Amino acid sequence: MLRAASIAGGIGLLILGPAAGAAFAQAEPPTEGMLQATGPEGQALGPCPLEHTDVQVRITGFVARVEVTQKFHNPFDYKIEGVYVFPLSQNAAVDDMTMTVGERVVRGVIKPREEARQIYEEAKAAGHVASLLDQERPNIFTQSVANIEPGERVEIRISYVENLDWQEGTYHFDFPMVVGPRYIPGGGSAPAPMTTGQPTPEVPDADKITPPVIPEGMRAGHDVSISVEIAAGFPIRDLKSPQHEVEVDYADGIQSEANVTLKDRKVIPNKDFVLTYKTATDDIGDTLLSHFDDRGGFFTLILQPPQRVAPEWIVPKEMIFVIDKSGSMSGFPIETAKKTMQMCIENLNPDDTFNLMTFAGGVGFCFDKPVPNTDENRAKALAYLQSLQGSGGTEMMKAINACLGGDQDPDRVRIVCFMTDGYVGNDLAIIGAVKTNAGTTRVFSFGIGRSVNRFLLDGMARAGRGEVEYVLSQAQADGAANRFYDRVSTPVLTDIEIDWGGLPVDEVYPQWIPDLFSAKPVVIKARYTAPASGTIRLTGRRGSEVFERDIVVNLPGTFGRNEVIASLWARAKVEHLMDQDLPGIQSGQPDAVIKDAIVKLGMEYRLLTQYTSFVAVEELTITRGGQPTKVLVPVEMPEGVSYDGVFGKKEGGFGGGGGFGGGRGVMYHNGGKAANASMPLRRARIAPMSLGAPMAEYEASGIVVSPRDLLQAIDDDANLTPEQKRERKLQIKLAAELQGLAAKVGDDGNYSDGKVKVVNNRIEVAVYLADTSEATIKKLESLGFKILVRTKSVKMVIGTIEVSKLEVLALLEEVRRIQLPAFTTK
Repeated sequence: MLRAASIAGGIGLLILGPAAGAAFAQAEPPTEGMLQATGPEGQALGPCPLEHTDVQVRITGFVARVEVTQKFHNPFDYKIEGVYVFPLSQNAAVDDMTMTVGERVVRGVIKPREEARQIYEEAKAAGHVASLLDQERPNIFTQSVANIEPGERVEIRISYVENLDWQEGTYHFDFPMVVGPRYIPGGGSAPAPMTTGQPTPEVPDADKITPPVIPEGMRAGHDVSISVEIAAGFPIRDLKSPQHEVEVDYADGIQSEANVTLKDRKVIPNKDFVLTYKTATDDIGDTLLSHFDDRGGFFTLILQPPQRVAPEWIVPKEMIFVIDKSGSMSGFPIETAKKTMQMCIENLNPDDTFNLMTFAGGVGFCFDKPVPNTDENRAKALAYLQSLQGSGGTEMMKAINACLGGDQDPDRVRIVCFMTDGYVGNDLAIIGAVKTNAGTTRVFSFGIGRSVNRFLLDGMARAGRGEVEYVLSQAQADGAANRFYDRVSTPVLTDIEIDWGGLPVDEVYPQWIPDLFSAKPVVIKARYTAPASGTIRLTGRRGSEVFERDIVVNLPGTFGRNEVIASLWARAKVEHLMDQDLPGIQSGQPDAVIKDAIVKLGMEYRLLTQYTSFVAVEELTITRGGQPTKVLVPVEMPEGVSYDGVFGKKEGGFGGGGGFGGGRGVMYHNGGKAANASMPLRRARIAPMSLGAPMAEYEASGIVVSPRDLLQAIDDDANLTPEQKRERKLQIKLAAELQGLAAKVGDDGNYSDGKVKVVNNRIEVAVYLADTSEATIKKLESLGFKILVRTKSVKMVIGTIEVSKLEVLALLEEVRRIQLPAFTTK
């Protein structure tokens, strides 16, 4: 069948299958096209109001300060409100936001979330330019910018601080670039699809964490640049960026300072930016970072891990391998997970027992119960594993209950190895369930994919007293499996405690220090009530022996300039408080005491939280033109994630949400560069060809053709009757939900079905045109089309027309496509 693409700038692209190959002449390069932002159902959202995101990172030792600048532009001839859902690090302590309007810079103020929303809405109603930054999850945020006037630009700068991760001698910095599609459970008996945005009892804020996903092959129109300055203190070595090409400039002769930038300064934001490096010394030493002010003292203590020692014997384990085979794992992610799990199975110890569990819409098992590690059982498990394909929903809670429930072998330690991309909307509840049900089980999570839900995966491992591993590609599978077995067989340090030796230390986080399964430091954030010096003692078990180390600590009383240490402590306490009520927070009914404590922390430490937001209002200017039109900024599909797996295979050609109608198809952007490099887009001329054959014959092949050329081919095809030509043109030009609509309207002239609204026989539509000349506009108006909106940069108008004239309008030569707009102009 033909698969269609959303149109931008009056032209889109279609993929034709092998049956059409002979009909093409030599391909020619496409002209450059401006992207039309669309949602997951293909509705017009207008040209993307987010132009560019610039990320500046400064790393000093273990601390990273990150500044994210979002540049919004209004390409319309009416004022708008831009809304962008985006990710930041799951560990970010967001402590500042500023808004720049023209030459004026307005610093955001922190307010309780409800109060911040009220200030923003009142400013929007009054015509002021305003911005609002909300946290939806610790790694998902919403930026709203109201009253951006036509042609104007607004810049939002967000600043946060976080501690760097260090494992096995390697520093890790990660910057997420895209919010992956979320499966929303709790929708009743019907399957809950990905990214519906419809709230359910289990995910009442689903609409806030499911931004519209750009159609397959299209660009979201905004890009990202990243610059990282590293002040390591020691010569830097083995600097790598596994997912992006980078340029590295060393600032000094000994290479202890480096500036890292993306080689392509305008990168598609569809996968995490990951940076790793080592220094000339594998030892990090014991480090105390402190700050003292009127509120008292704060410190972050980073303690060098001991060396791993070989165990005298390996504790027998009951290994439960859980693999996510939902739709979003289809293709690259599940193949990577299968390769990683295969390595894990092949490395089982002789005395281990094991089982394989799968989940999507339900839960499946390879064996009825854990079985001994024999050649026969491994062969059965590997055959079961290789048969898995990604499809269906992501009912992760069922898998959590199954793998953590049931009888446990008293002679073995149960280890659950969970492989998933984490694309679920009930992530808070999942972490809460692991915390409640893990008992003595250890949960190890594997994030499979290039832009996974790190908040969930980190949280599961933390709640299950295990460790997390991220596998970005199949090439990393062997190393990930080997590290997993090193961790579960030979932990670096367990049963960790710190004796503070009488020092005036208070509110220590984490309150329970997790075991170290890899060579990573013990990181403590705490307060101190008075200046003091003394010796603390770190104790634990290393294999069968007791480990002890004394560390001299000085807690200064002089006012310092490391205020970020206070922010990091407050962020740690917020995480601790949230962990006490994850199900309540997930359901939108948090414990009042916990919520109040989080609000108090956010206000006192100027910190963005689930219940405090940043708001900025430019009060010197009042914009004109009434209320702004909301325009949602679409996001990229994470690289490697299947559109078919997430949204399902589309039947019926152009309808059912496919292509023009629903976030699928192919679109060129920036001179014809495809979002999927494996399928370069080529625009070709069509020779006269028979389209009388069934549409299902045309399958994707990588040869592309514009709808304009396809329409011409229909006109040139002598094998089609006039009625067949008319039907084919309407199938291409009219969105599925608009086809045959006139026959559905009642005698009263009204009709409503989802987003389709007919009132007094008229419907509001977005019309894409070959040109927007006055002659073309007059043709539309001669059919009774009443224009409500004309865009500046895209050949598209929004207006109303009688339903009975929709097909006549679509058949005008100047009309390329008609579909529903994402927003109403009323």
